[in-house]
Amino acid sequence: MSAALDAIIIGAGSAGLAALREVRKRTDRVRIVNDGPWGTTCARVGCMPSKMLIEAAEAFHRRHAFDTFGIRGQAGLSVDLPAVLERVRALRDDFVAGARKASDIGTLGIAGRARILGPHRVEVDGQVHEAGSIVIATGSRPTVPEDWLAFGDRMLTTDTLFEQPTLGPRLAVIGLGPLGVEMAQALARLGVEVSAFATGKELAGLSDPSVNDALHGLLKDEFLLHIGGDVALREVPGGIEVTNGSATVVVDQVLAAMGRRPNIEHLGLETLGLGLDDHGMPPVDRRSTQVGDLRVFMAGDVDGHRTLLHEAADDGHIAGLNALAPDVRGFRRRTPLAIVFTHPNAAVVGRRYKDLMQGESVTGTVDFTRQGRARVALRNHGRLSVYAQRDTGRLLGAEMCAPGGEHMAHLLALAVDRELTVQDLLRMPFYHPVLEEGLRTALREAASQLPKASDSDLSACGAYGSSALD
Repeated sequence: MSAALDAIIIGAGSAGLAALREVRKRTDRVRIVNDGPWGTTCARVGCMPSKMLIEAAEAFHRRHAFDTFGIRGQAGLSVDLPAVLERVRALRDDFVAGARKASDIGTLGIAGRARILGPHRVEVDGQVHEAGSIVIATGSRPTVPEDWLAFGDRMLTTDTLFEQPTLGPRLAVIGLGPLGVEMAQALARLGVEVSAFATGKELAGLSDPSVNDALHGLLKDEFLLHIGGDVALREVPGGIEVTNGSATVVVDQVLAAMGRRPNIEHLGLETLGLGLDDHGMPPVDRRSTQVGDLRVFMAGDVDGHRTLLHEAADDGHIAGLNALAPDVRGFRRRTPLAIVFTHPNAAVVGRRYKDLMQGESVTGTVDFTRQGRARVALRNHGRLSVYAQRDTGRLLGAEMCAPGGEHMAHLLALAVDRELTVQDLLRMPFYHPVLEEGLRTALREAASQLPKASDSDLSACGAYGSSALD
């Protein structure tokens, strides 16, 4: 048995590394255990390599606007897909190396598989470690039905997609959540014949019907989109047959994008002495990351709540603070923010449309078809909806598929966090010509539905006189 530690962290992804940073400020009696490749999911197989692929796809797709801008010769452009994927891997490796260097794990890292033996004991490949606290940050992995694994390397996930030297001409994407729509659109724009399948109508995490319909209309013009029914796969001459009962295609490869599952198998959660739910998870307080009333904390994708890097980093930060604190503290979490890097961007901020209580809110919308700056840039597609509390005008949330949506989403997240009203936002300056003028249109529509609607975006300055400011 090793000497007692103040804390042991299981998993060296975004959450685990964030926890390590906090623990190391207080003690050097800590170890971080990792089973498999070092480097965060985001840097290795997630947000960074996917954005590299998306940027290449967008650069090539812009050729369709050249003639309208008066730029000729777009017909001579072509995609070298192996070169695109090679750049993705090279830049990805640089980000992974940067993340490892910034973490400076040094001798604190242990490579191996960990198993919890109790609230203060962890076994790593036969060696038992005693620790005052345990942080569980084992992350998640792509979901793939067991029988689909029989297709071998033709069955892709984000863990394997970016390792491919090239791709076949025909690809099926199963699942149209954030990852599925991003990869389906990007690969279609890079010349792959994409057929996408989803069981439900909601795309990219959107729940507002009008916004979802706008995104659906844009995507179906770029690749084959099949909604509804369970998807079945079988081997046929010439490839893999994919069908949902109403549509059937034959492809060379399949990308499974049906979500992720937490890495908890054989972890020993049952030894903590707490009841586990139907998914094998113990009770976790999201505000403190504490598991039950134990000195055990669960952070990052493994808790399955919001599988986003900034949420995982916050989880790890909180877990690291609490791991050595005499009293466990809870923290107010950030305003929910999710961005999908389709073009136009899809995003959800704060309260989702489907979570609004009937009658409590008003909705303001804008269609970007006629929005000035969007028309100038030939990006005049998409829709944005904002939701405000009916009695106070306070902004509750927003959903969008809009040009520049990633930036407007951040602006709206700040407004929700600061509990600003629609009128507060309308008092802010809106420069001309910018895409945010479209947001102003939606805010004005919401403001017009409030019980005490103002007749001006500006604040009155009281009685007018010679002392009034210019």
